[in-house]
Order: sequence, then C-alpha cells, then structure tokens
Amino acid sequence: MALHIPKAPGVPQMLKDGARMFSGLEEAVYRNINACKQFAQSVRSAYGPNGMNKMIINHIEKQFITSDAGTIIRELDVEHPAAKLMVLASQMQDAEVGDGTNFVIVISGALLEAAEELLRLGVTTSEIAEGYERALDKCLEILPELVCHEIKDCKNFDDVVNSIKPAIMSKQYGNEEFIAKLVAKACVAILPENTTFNVDNVRICKILGAGLLQSEVLSGMVFKREVEGDVMGATKAKVVVYSCPVDITQTETKGTVLIKSADELLNFSKGEESLLEKQIKDIADAGVKVIVAGAKFGDMALHFLNKYGVMAVRLNSKFDLRRLAKTVNATVLPRLTTPTAEELGYCDTVRVDEVGDTRVVVFSMESNESRISTVVIRGSTDNYMDDIERAIDDGVNTFKNIARDGRFLAGAGAVEIELAQHLLTYADTLPGLEQYAVRKFAIALESIPRALAENSGANATEVINNIYKAHRENNKFAGFDIDSENNGVCNAKETGVLDSYVLKYWGLKYAVGAATTILKVDQIIMAKRAGGPKPKAKAGSDDES
Repeated sequence: MALHIPKAPGVPQMLKDGARMFSGLEEAVYRNINACKQFAQSVRSAYGPNGMNKMIINHIEKQFITSDAGTIIRELDVEHPAAKLMVLASQMQDAEVGDGTNFVIVISGALLEAAEELLRLGVTTSEIAEGYERALDKCLEILPELVCHEIKDCKNFDDVVNSIKPAIMSKQYGNEEFIAKLVAKACVAILPENTTFNVDNVRICKILGAGLLQSEVLSGMVFKREVEGDVMGATKAKVVVYSCPVDITQTETKGTVLIKSADELLNFSKGEESLLEKQIKDIADAGVKVIVAGAKFGDMALHFLNKYGVMAVRLNSKFDLRRLAKTVNATVLPRLTTPTAEELGYCDTVRVDEVGDTRVVVFSMESNESRISTVVIRGSTDNYMDDIERAIDDGVNTFKNIARDGRFLAGAGAVEIELAQHLLTYADTLPGLEQYAVRKFAIALESIPRALAENSGANATEVINNIYKAHRENNKFAGFDIDSENNGVCNAKETGVLDSYVLKYWGLKYAVGAATTILKVDQIIMAKRAGGPKPKAKAGSDDES
C-alpha cells in the first residue's frame, strides 16, 4: 500500500495533485510585473519611425521581419498569464482603433515599472490602482483641450493625405508621401454618403516585381488568377455569380440506367450535353458576358461558354466571391439557374492583365460610386510587401477614425509631456497616498518620447528636458524632432506630426485598464492541466492484448 503524504493546509489542500499556487507581493505581484516589464521592453525598441525590426519565426515556421507591434504580439503566442493581459489590451486597441498597439504596451509596461517602485516603498496596490484611475480621468478630461487639428470634410484629398501620413511614417519612414496618397485615393473613392466607412472595402493585392513606386489604386477588384476559358475580356458586362460548380448537374440519388442498344448509348450522353448547352445558352441570352463561380468549371461547360462567348472566372475563396458580388451588385446563386435581372451584376470592364510576370483578372468599375477599391502593391520581396501592407492597413484604419472623429492631437511625444506636466500639478492637490501614484503616472507618460529618442539614437534624458522646457514656455505642441542631430525639439503641429484623438483616448484607457488589473492580482493558482501525453505501457504488461 502506497504511503499517503498529507498536503499542506490551506488552499493547496483543496486542489488536485500537481497544482501550483503563488501568493503575496514577492511571489505573485513582483513576478507578474517583471514578466510584463520584459515583454514591454522587447516591443518598445520597435516603437516610432526609427524603431528596430523583429525577426519572428512562428509555430508553422513562417518568418516575419517587422516593427509592427500588432504582428509581433500576434505571432509571439505569449504564454505568461499577466503578459497575456497586456496582449489582450493591445488587441482590443487594434480592434477598436486599428493602430497604437505598441503605445498600449509601452504605457502599461511603464506604469507597472513605476508601480513596483511604489510597492517597495510600502504603498498598497489598491492605492496605486486608485491613483492611476484618478490620473486617467484627469488625462481624458484634459485631452480635448489639446486638439490641434480637425478634419470636417473626409473627401478633402489633401487634408486626408496629411493626416494619414504620420501613421504610415511610423512603419515606412521615407515612403510615407507616396503610400499616404495611395491610401487616401483608395478610401475617398469608396466613402459612402450615408453609412459608415468599412475598412474591409479596401482590398490589397500583392504582386512580386518592380518597385513600390509602381503600386497603383484600381476601383474594383483584382485577383491573381487566370481565366478558365478562351474569352479574355468583356466591356459593359453583365456578371452572374454562382457558388456551385458550372458543370453537368449530378443527381441527388444513385440510379442504374439500363441501355439496350448503341443508339440509346449515343442518345444518353447527348441528352446530358443538350441540357447543359440549353442552360448556358439561356444564361448567355439573358445578356451575361461573365460567369464567376466558386467551384470548378467542367470541360463540357467550358466548351459551351467559349461557343457563346462568355468569360469564365473561378474564385476559390467564398469571401472573395461575396466581396465581388458586392462590388458588381450581384446576388450569389447556389444553383446553376438562369439569373433574373435583379440577380445580375454589372461591371464596366473585366480583363486579363499581366503585371510583371503575374497574370491577373481585373474587375474595373469606372463610375464614381464604386463599392470596393484595390491597392496593387509592387515590391521586390514578399517580406517587404507584407510590411507595406501593414503600413497601408494602419493608414486605412486612420481614415476610418477620421470618418468617425476628425480630431487630431500633436504627436512626437508632445501630448504625453503636456499631460505629464498637468498631472504633476494635479498630484500636489491630492491629500492621500494616491498622489504618489499620479506622479508616477506622469513619469510613465514620458516613456513615449523616451522610446522615440532612444530608438533614434538621441540622448533621451536631454530630449525630455528640452521638451519640458518648451512646454513651460507655453509651446504645448513641442515634441521630439527625429531629424535633429542635437536632441532638438520641433512644433509637431507645424511639421504635420499628428496622432488621432481616438487612438490616444482608447490607448490610455486600455493601458491603464491592463496595468490596474495586473496590479490587483494577489494570487496565481495554476491548476494541473488535464490530458497530456499518456505514460508508455511497459513491454509485456497486462495492458497489451
């Protein structure tokens, strides 16, 4: 009989064997803070236009070289539960605003680092969390006063380009002018009059070869596919979209056909052929010039499509099929039937183009009210084009924010230092211990201009002192000048370095939310995982039959 070993009294007694528990400041809180600090420091070096790239090889051996925090945290697959909370806050920022993922991680990491110093001085976690929440409320109260630019008309091309440029600059410094114009052209062309702007309506098609400056915007959709039949183009075309194969219809039940003579054998296959020909002739007679299908085209069907001069395009993705149907205003039909006038779509030109050495099918809409536009990216490597795609994605999300709220704040660390200055004054008015947390919050805000300066190779302490000095002289839009060689300061409003108001608003909220949640954790209980690899049975044991 195995010797029974009694468990330690308390919570461990209630848990399964193998469960682990950490509690108290030393084991739980400091452990969480250290993990989050290290995670924030690793992502922080990728912040800003001069941020370093990270090379990540994910679980399926795919390689990423990028400075985009959203991609980095998505592919890292973080396991630590506290660091995971920061990742979730960053992902919420990505879903809500579409940019500023690194901002959330840098701020929450700095808040936790500041909290550790206070904890070691004897301030309790609840007082720190309360101080942080008070400081956040004060920041959100001050933010509207710091707005330096507002876009009233989203269709004003030049205004949109200038506002999108800073978001793209942080990913593609040097190419921001060209990419911002591409994004603005794509977004303004499809901006609806009544409904909200949908990010999904700007598609991206990456084609290897040439250079970035050969990229272009097309209204409509571009697919990296060949056409199925011999017809290579159509103009002013009626389009029908099917989600089923275009082929001889299979019967739903199995049956046996008894053929008694050679004539019956000949007539049997002729019946099938004539039925298919009748179906395709009826579709062609309805005025259809292009058939798009989500499944295969049979050889016999292609023969009749070529005979009646109908273009055949196959799309494997059901999402692409739906988007195309939306672009041409067609209804996706589940069976090969003759479409009614309401189910048909219309496209100005459908053509096969050769971009570099890649054949593409272009559905081009020449009218002003196109529902979808496509940015065709050209580049020398796949990694480079992926990075351009991320920059365009940030630009499109910035346009979405403009359509929702056109207010902008000064970038380059100007807003953070101005907020920090207000918070230091506000902390002096508080009687309790939370005033220390408010002061630390102000110091944590300095981590943004500090990261910009360090990544640009400047002296961060001197840069922050210079910005503070400018702000005390009532230049509240003064931020770090990344092009300066002597730790200089620039007026962010005049140089056009702007940050979306929505980005800062939600970024601060999510960063403080993540930091206070992590601080309030005083116990970590890790239950034993169910399942796992089974122990191997010994050779010759009774289990083997």
